[in-house]
Amino acid sequence: MSADQSTATSPSPAARTATTTRALLACAVVGAPSWIAVSLAQAATREGFDLTRHPLSMLANGDLGWLQITAFVLAGTLAVLGAVGLRGALRGAPGGTWAPRLVGVHGFGMIAAGVFVMEPSDGFLGTPEGMPETLAWHSVGHMAAGAVAFTALIAACYVLGHHFARAGAPAAALASRIAGTALLLGNGWAMTGGALGSLTLAVGAITAMLWLSFTAARLHRGLTGQGG
Repeated sequence: MSADQSTATSPSPAARTATTTRALLACAVVGAPSWIAVSLAQAATREGFDLTRHPLSMLANGDLGWLQITAFVLAGTLAVLGAVGLRGALRGAPGGTWAPRLVGVHGFGMIAAGVFVMEPSDGFLGTPEGMPETLAWHSVGHMAAGAVAFTALIAACYVLGHHFARAGAPAAALASRIAGTALLLGNGWAMTGGALGSLTLAVGAITAMLWLSFTAARLHRGLTGQGG
């Protein structure tokens, strides 16, 4: 094979970069749905679990708790990898610096939330009704990790809203801001001890995480359409 033929058949550096970026974006596409599927499946089937009273994080306890722990760590790892893909896909675009950073922080927060397990309470797994007077250290660690993960995800949604607005996609910009607001309000209401707080938090988190997955899929399609 001649040098010219070898050059013609080998992918260009730009094509290789695009392929890598697509693969990393695919991680962000599947990360959130994997966590949501595991969480909701357990919420619907675990004995004594009530989403109107118990946060999804409590599913990390009991004989099947390893499923929720794995879901947290896996979703967080995929979000971190997806953040690298976002950086490549958004390079030079509005929000291209901070959106990937925030998604990466969100991912590390999810990993930490899996490592630090929230203790069961309020009747789940035979615990007394109501919340404990004091929290175990790992519950405090979980709540801190969750606060970091959710704050970063909220901010990422707003930054992506700015990106889509500048890119001439007003519908996507509005959807991104709605997703961020859903998590902001849902988490805020839960933190105040409001009625059905665990449910509002779950709805907000699922909305924002699915939007991140949709955004990654949208960017993935855009790169595929370029034929890179």
